[in-house]
Amino acid sequence: MSLHDLVFGAYPYIAGVVFLLGSWIRFDREQYTWKADSSQLLSNKGMRLASNLFHVGILGIFFGHLVGMLLPHSWWASPMSPISTSPSMQAASSASCVWWGLPYSLFAASTTRE
Repeated sequence: MSLHDLVFGAYPYIAGVVFLLGSWIRFDREQYTWKADSSQLLSNKGMRLASNLFHVGILGIFFGHLVGMLLPHSWWASPMSPISTSPSMQAASSASCVWWGLPYSLFAASTTRE
């Protein structure tokens, strides 16, 4: 097994399993340590917009990759398929949400007074 196969073939699955099992074990053992302290950051209107843009972009990228991995290559690679333009449009919209939301949220978080 080459390093390429390990990094791009096995590692994503190992990381996913570790994430899911670690989250499950932490939730099972320490349920009351899970909390969302970020709600105070959403009090600023700019932060609310930036956070929502960033998270919509991240979710779009995640589900775009998920659908791309589940669809057969022949479905979206055909030039006559209307799905062939969908990945590039989806990637552009998700990336723009992330690239606009991340700096804006960092700026809004750094200028928020407590």
